[in-house]
Amino acid sequence: MKYLPGKIFIRQIRLHAFHGVLPQERIVGNDYLVDLQVVTDVQKAANTDRVEDTVNYADLYQIVVKEMGVPSALLEHVAGRIARKVCEDFPQIHEVSVDICKINPPVGGDCPKAGVSIHLINDKS
Repeated sequence: MKYLPGKIFIRQIRLHAFHGVLPQERIVGNDYLVDLQVVTDVQKAANTDRVEDTVNYADLYQIVVKEMGVPSALLEHVAGRIARKVCEDFPQIHEVSVDICKINPPVGGDCPKAGVSIHLINDKS
């Protein structure tokens, strides 16, 4: 029996951070929701039941927290840093997807969320 690559994910990580183009966003911050998903080989972990044989989602969570803590003007920049760091720390990952939503963004009207979604293929280059 052969396993296809599996998905490991974390949903709805809620953090307060200081990203944005407007100066006020960098001072008071805003709440964000982050989703992270990676595609990787899960066959060994499925057979051994050992965390050492997989990508630990607690480690992925720590990457998200650290990168969200670095203020940036654009969410694209933050998402790109998260995706690159995940691939750097876990070369066995084939793909990574990052979604970041700003809660109640300052757009001048009623808007519950705005954000970005990126998908990176880890071509090891």
